[in-house]
This record gives sequence, C-alpha cells and structure tokens, in this order.
Amino acid sequence: MADISTLWEVGLPLAGAAGGLGYAKVRAPRVFWSLVGLPVTRVRFAVNYHATMDVCGLTVQPSRLRAFMVRNVARRSEVQPVPPKVRRVRGTSTGMRVTLRLPAGLEPADVMAASERLRHAWGVHSVHVVETKPGFVELRMTGYDVLRRVRMPRSRRRLSGPMAVPVALREDGSAFVRDYMKVPHALTLGANQSGKSMYQRNLISQLARLDVALVGIDCKRGVEQRGYAPRLSGFATTPEEASGLLDALVGEMEDRFDLLSFAGVADIWALPETARPVPVVVLVDEVAELFLVAGKKDEERRDRMVMQMIRLGQMARAAGIYLEVCGQRFGSDLGRGATTLRAQLTGRVVHRVNDKQTADMGLGDIAPDAVVAVTAIPPDRPGVAVAGDTSGGWTRIRTPELSAAEVADICTAHADLTPDLPALAAYRPVLPDDTSADPASVPLVKPNPATA
Repeated sequence: MADISTLWEVGLPLAGAAGGLGYAKVRAPRVFWSLVGLPVTRVRFAVNYHATMDVCGLTVQPSRLRAFMVRNVARRSEVQPVPPKVRRVRGTSTGMRVTLRLPAGLEPADVMAASERLRHAWGVHSVHVVETKPGFVELRMTGYDVLRRVRMPRSRRRLSGPMAVPVALREDGSAFVRDYMKVPHALTLGANQSGKSMYQRNLISQLARLDVALVGIDCKRGVEQRGYAPRLSGFATTPEEASGLLDALVGEMEDRFDLLSFAGVADIWALPETARPVPVVVLVDEVAELFLVAGKKDEERRDRMVMQMIRLGQMARAAGIYLEVCGQRFGSDLGRGATTLRAQLTGRVVHRVNDKQTADMGLGDIAPDAVVAVTAIPPDRPGVAVAGDTSGGWTRIRTPELSAAEVADICTAHADLTPDLPALAAYRPVLPDDTSADPASVPLVKPNPATA
C-alpha cells in the first residue's frame, strides 16, 4: 500500500508535468521552447560544436603560429582544424542567436551553404545566416515554426527613422520592417485569399499612427479601403477619379521640387522640420484596374495614368511621396508602361500565386531563387509571402491576422493626424459629423472637374 501511495505521489506530478509540456509544445510553443527546447539546444550546441563544424566543412587549417604553439607548448602532435570562433550565444523566445568570427579562408556564403546541415545537427526548426559586419556572421536559429501562429515581437529597438513600420514576422523570428527611407516604392502580388489584403491592412494600421498623409486608390468602388476614409487625405474609387488624383499628386510633387530647389537641398528630409512637407504614401489596391480599358476612348486616360505613376516612381522619393502598389498580376500583359513602372518598385512581396509566371513577374528579376519558394506556399496558410529586394536577398514572412473593422477603428482613432493637402482637397473623403458611424456608410466625394 505504501508503494502504491509513493507511486501515486511521484507519478501523478510527473504525468501532469509531461502532459503540460506536451500541451505547451502544441498550443504555446514559446513556453515549451523557453523551458525545454532552449536548454537542450544550448547543451547540444556546446557539446558538439567543433565536431559539427568539422563535418560540415566549416573549419580551416590553423596558422603556422598556432600549429607551432600546439606542437611545442601544448605538446600535442596532432593539430586540429580551426572552426569559427563563437563570440556570443543568446537565447530568445523563438530560438537562439549565435555570433561567429570567421577565420581566414571562410566566407559567409560557406556558412549559408551549410545552414541546412547545421539545422539537422542541432535539432532546430531553421538556421538563417546573416552577415553583421566583415568577418562576422550571426546564426539565427528558430526552435519551432514561428509562422504557424504569428506573434509580432514586442521590441521596437531596431526600428529607425520616421518612416519605418513593422508589418509582418520573418521566419527567423524578427520583424519584417517596411522602411520607406530605404525602399521608397514597393509591389505586392498575390492571388485571391492569399493574404494580400491582410498585408495591406497591417501596413495601413501602422502608417495611420504616424505623421503621414495616406492616399487610397481602390477602383473596386472602394470596397477594400472605404473603411479607412477618416485617415485618408485623398481617395479615388473609379479609374476616372484615379486619373485626376494622380494628376494632383504629380502637381504636389512638382510644387515640392520647387521648394527643394529654392532651399538648395536634394530631398525633403534635408529641410528643417518646420518647413518639411508631410510625407505621402499612395496605396493602390488593384493596379490592373488602372490599366484595363473597355474601348479606344479609354486608352488616352489609361496612358496618362500610367505615365503619371511612372513619373511618381522615378522622382517622387525625393519629394516624400511613396508608392504601395498591389495586384494579382503585374507584367507586360497589362499594357504599355507596365514593365517600366514595375522597374521603379524596389520592394517586392509575393503571396501565393496561381501560376509560376506571376511569381517570375514579382521576384524573377531581382531574386530568382525566391520564385521556387513562392510556388511552394500552401493554400491553407494565408498571409505567408516571400519578400525580396534588389540586393538579391529574400525571406519568408507572414502577417498577423487583422480584421478590416479593427483597421477602420485604428484609422478613426487617429483621424486627427490626417493632414490637409490643398492639392488633394477635391479628392478628400467627406465624413459625417459623427465619426463613430459605420465606416461602410461614409460617403465619398465624387469631384466633377471644371471644364473650360
């Protein structure tokens, strides 16, 4: 009886702990990683680091001085190859960061090529290699699939600049930051139900909190962006309105260039804060609607809109006007000027697509290796995308789930930050006196330009 009682007292807590850890592994992976995964991985890393680097081909022959010291001071006849020096090991809530000092003869590309072997050797979900400075790389390990259930990191220490906002989560556990100072214009592609609209919602929800002007172009009668009207300085819901709004934006850009020329500076960020115009982010929801025409009478308007967008893409960065273009497809098949405009859109984010050609349109010209990753995105993981830039680098990202109503509430709460741009006054949404009204019922101005 005593043995049964002892077994009950000891076994029940152990079974409860094992069950709790099993539940945490599935439902709370951050907790499981912090309690179990991280300690086990650190021990495994410390024990077999040298052997792992050796079998992965990440060691070099020691220098003559080191070989002389080993043979004559340490009195060892065999001189072991030298692995990268471990400078720092730091655990995080999603994985582990290891900073390595590369010996002469190794380059970051060698470590990147062996990342998959390192992942299996240390039993982690993924290993990403980032060059931090010449001679140093950082191994960013993740202990579990961080994109399965997105939780944005709380730390904002790495956000720098007035136009940097976190939009999604990278597969290495860090935040994907949209920095307009570094990447002024961007293109976002994706099929229906791929998460493209979710990406735009997260972007708008972050931009709405900043001192910027937001301009929406949603030629689907505003069904996507209508709820954000309290925070928009300009809004177009038809191709005809979009044409006039783009003309107004180009006029605003030219006025700002006159200001820059008078001040003798190259961009608005070199102006004093008191004289600096407010930055403008132009959000185009479905770019194909600007290119499609029903007949010859619409071709002139289409060509003018495309020309104005190309002008904005080529010159507007210095004037503080930035483009965010979204669409399902974007290539030469849209019409004249499409590829010229695409060349101006430096940032690329491609969600799940219906065909390989669409992935080639978005990433084939800047990061060919990322095309295969795009075509491998499963349909049951909306929000997963591949982000690339002109440096050739790319990464998988996923946006957190955010409803349109939540974004509308954020825009309404920050409606006081909406700047009044005289050039866009004719296209600013007309809001009811009660700003708490249903966003879907917000009427929008439909300007009738005066004709001579």
